[in-house]
Amino acid sequence: MMGSEQILHILYLIAIVAEAMTAALAAGRRNMDWVGVCLLGCVTALGGGSLRDVLLDHHPVSWVQHPSYLVVTGVAAFATIVIARYMHHLRRLFLFLDAVGLVLFTVIGCNVAIGLDMPLIVVIASGLITGCAGGVLRDVLCAEVPLLFRAELYATVSVATGLIYIAGLRLGFSHDLTTAVAMTVGLALRILALRFGWSMPKFVYTQSLH
Repeated sequence: MMGSEQILHILYLIAIVAEAMTAALAAGRRNMDWVGVCLLGCVTALGGGSLRDVLLDHHPVSWVQHPSYLVVTGVAAFATIVIARYMHHLRRLFLFLDAVGLVLFTVIGCNVAIGLDMPLIVVIASGLITGCAGGVLRDVLCAEVPLLFRAELYATVSVATGLIYIAGLRLGFSHDLTTAVAMTVGLALRILALRFGWSMPKFVYTQSLH
């Protein structure tokens, strides 16, 4: 029977594959060459964790410690080139896997910061960076406004997941239970936001300063 760490590792691999494949589609929409497709896939899937580790001086970064992650994400991105014409049939699945990745990466990021004995605000920021920065890097490289900065509930879900995770640990609940609850609530919030179009208030300013 698989333990919780094995299950989380499998979910992690599924999440980075999904992130790499969606990034590959974004690269295709920008007419990138095959090297660009693979590079964007790797950056999107692993960029959040890498940025977190650099900012927290946590070494080695994940893909240096586990070079196989580069192979997995690069191959997933390249495979997308072959099956791209069928990907629109799997849109809902990839939205779901993206939501899984968001909450899972958030918990991983929080856990890394907790292990380094960081303050609460840094723990939350670590989870947010891990969960969202990869997508920001993808959107910036594709010359798009990052999803993180739009009104859609994305960063909010990451913060909520991180707060629940930290609260559970501080209240003395087991790590496995806390992880499961935080991820379930965060996943449900993200799916409901997609289903019903929930979003944060927008700031609109149109007047010129001149």
